[in-house]
Amino acid sequence: MRPLPDGRGLRVGVALSPALLLLPLLLLLLLLLPPPPPLLGRLWAAGTPAPAPGARQDSALGVGRVKRGWVWNQFFVVEEYTGTEPLYVGKIHSDSDEGDGAIKYTISGEGAGTIFLIDELTGDIHAMERLDREQKTFYTLRAQARDRATNRLLEPESEFIIKVQDINDSEPRFLHGPYIGSVAELSPTGTSVMQVMASDADDPTYGSSARLVYSVLDGEHHFTVDPKTGVIRTAVPDLDRESQERYEVVIQATDMAGQLGGLSGSTTVTIVVTDVNDNPPRFPQTVSPTEMYQFSIQESAPIGTAVGRVKAEDSDVGENTDMTYHLKEESGSGGHVFKVTTDSDTQEAIIVVQKSLDFESQPVHTVVLEALNKFVDPRFADLGTFRDQAIVRVAVTDVDEPPEFRPPSGLLEVQEDAQVGSLVGVVTARDPDAANRPVRYAIDRDSDLDQIFDIDADTGAIVTGKGLDRETAGWHNITVLAMEADNHAQLSRASLRIRILDVNDNPPELATPYEAAVCEDAKPGQLIQTISVVDRDEPQGGHRFYFRLVPEAPSNPHFSLLDIQVLVLLILTLRRHHKSHLSSEEDEDMRDNVIKYNDEGGGEQDTEAYDMSALRSLYDFGELKGGDGGGGGGPGGGPGGGSGSPPPSRLPSERHSLPQGPPSPEPDFSVFRDFISRKVALADGDLSVPPYDAFQTYAFEGADSPAGSLSSLHSGSSGSEQDFAYLSSWGPRFRPLAALYAGHRADDEAQAS
Repeated sequence: MRPLPDGRGLRVGVALSPALLLLPLLLLLLLLLPPPPPLLGRLWAAGTPAPAPGARQDSALGVGRVKRGWVWNQFFVVEEYTGTEPLYVGKIHSDSDEGDGAIKYTISGEGAGTIFLIDELTGDIHAMERLDREQKTFYTLRAQARDRATNRLLEPESEFIIKVQDINDSEPRFLHGPYIGSVAELSPTGTSVMQVMASDADDPTYGSSARLVYSVLDGEHHFTVDPKTGVIRTAVPDLDRESQERYEVVIQATDMAGQLGGLSGSTTVTIVVTDVNDNPPRFPQTVSPTEMYQFSIQESAPIGTAVGRVKAEDSDVGENTDMTYHLKEESGSGGHVFKVTTDSDTQEAIIVVQKSLDFESQPVHTVVLEALNKFVDPRFADLGTFRDQAIVRVAVTDVDEPPEFRPPSGLLEVQEDAQVGSLVGVVTARDPDAANRPVRYAIDRDSDLDQIFDIDADTGAIVTGKGLDRETAGWHNITVLAMEADNHAQLSRASLRIRILDVNDNPPELATPYEAAVCEDAKPGQLIQTISVVDRDEPQGGHRFYFRLVPEAPSNPHFSLLDIQVLVLLILTLRRHHKSHLSSEEDEDMRDNVIKYNDEGGGEQDTEAYDMSALRSLYDFGELKGGDGGGGGGPGGGPGGGSGSPPPSRLPSERHSLPQGPPSPEPDFSVFRDFISRKVALADGDLSVPPYDAFQTYAFEGADSPAGSLSSLHSGSSGSEQDFAYLSSWGPRFRPLAALYAGHRADDEAQAS
């Protein structure tokens, strides 16, 4: 084709015959235009126009001027071409082509040489294969014009596009199936269930091949679908899971906006109706007397025994079937004989014994069992009460029971001086069964090993089998057995506590052993010993005791008794007749245990607290040698010892005794005052030694004092001689005392010399 004289470049030529008819007119119009500046030759392409006028084109592919002489357009090729000849796509041409075959046309790029072939002489391009827009929408190629002789590139290489034109050859597809949705039963009309979406592989930018609409093919009575969005909604308000739990709904998607000739695809949507608590529990058996629940149980069944199981049916599922049970016992049943629990796994009511059963007192129990839902949805409260009731009849069967004690335990009393065979009490037991069999009694000997009690096997009378002593055993616990006369295996037990009542059968006894001692110069009325007594009989500590001397006591008038109900006072009336000092030669015959002596201090073992010479008697000491310990012989002593007191015939005649008889309400203690005054006077008159057998003092100077203890009961000196030289070592505070005793010692030594 020759270059145009106006030099304006590429012109589009349409390869279809109607377009070629317009070519002369276009050339005429170009001649009328002003000539442009001279240019080099142009390469232009002529191809098929877009089949659908008004369809959106890519601006980059519009007609326009390109580098140098290239003027070209995009080519369109219809997909899915089924013809036998290669499909003509378009033509490329250079303005410098004189038609003499000197120019060689070539293409390169996607599909060049395989899918697309070009005629080297004419520049015609043909599609050699069947194209599918859904696999590839366009191809990009490059065109070249070369000198055939020199293979020199005559025009700059440029790109062009072959676009595969879409046809409606793909039906809509649901790619995300299977679809499963759910909706609660009794949901209002229009409740959204789920959304489905289909896709179309056709070109959505060209025509209506990819414009889809949705519709319901099957299930339209219960569900609808939005034609544009694919949202599925309920069409009725009364979906009931108990009637139909699952729906299969077929949804169809059609392209071409649903017009005739459009392609369609479908999918099945499974819609599950979920449960709500819209059904109350129901007992399969009604509350009529002929269809009540009936159970039986033995009267000996222990507490906690299951009587039976009852289950109320609920058409709902899951937690909507959870229920609780309650028992409403009828009047006359005794109340709360049974209780009910719920099996969490099976939702059954378990009726359990809560109190002991007794066939004889009530052979039949009738209760009302109520079942109610644990969770109630307030939205469905208008459907009715979510509870139901049933009557349960429990028959108690009789069993052979052991005898029953009335009461099962008790307290009996008997005097401790009761004779063997005396009646203690009577126990009673009876057979609770309707047969009322005779009962026999016995004592469990494990509880009465000594067989202190016996029982009459027929009457239950308990008698003493041995003598009783409250002081030995004040209480006895025994177990009495009761059994059927012809069936000893039916046995019951009763515990009895038997209290032994006290009688005054024990004399008073000394609380502890007593051993009294007294000085020989004790004045009448001096307290020698306080004696306490006890009595093993009742009441403990509540007895009133009376005291008197034994019958042989009046022959010894030296002692008198002062009865103050709980004390015994022994008064010594012996006096000394002579106060002359005993000869020193008899000192070596004395022993410390001649007389038991208490100086109101350390006791008889405290030999350092007193001088034994102070105990010398004014009467003949040889007659007391037998004394306390039984020494050697001598008058009145006897070989091997004698009694602890001198013979009455050798005692001085000056004796006094307190009058005997009933005690005075207010005792006269003047004798004690006289005794104390006399001892004080003796101590004041005897300056040689500390005052023995008198009130003593004790003082502790402290651990750092050289004196240490100043007790008159314990001294650093020992023996019969008193040496007070140690007083001078006690420091300045005791210097006057040391000088005083040192002066007396000097006087004694002067008299002795």
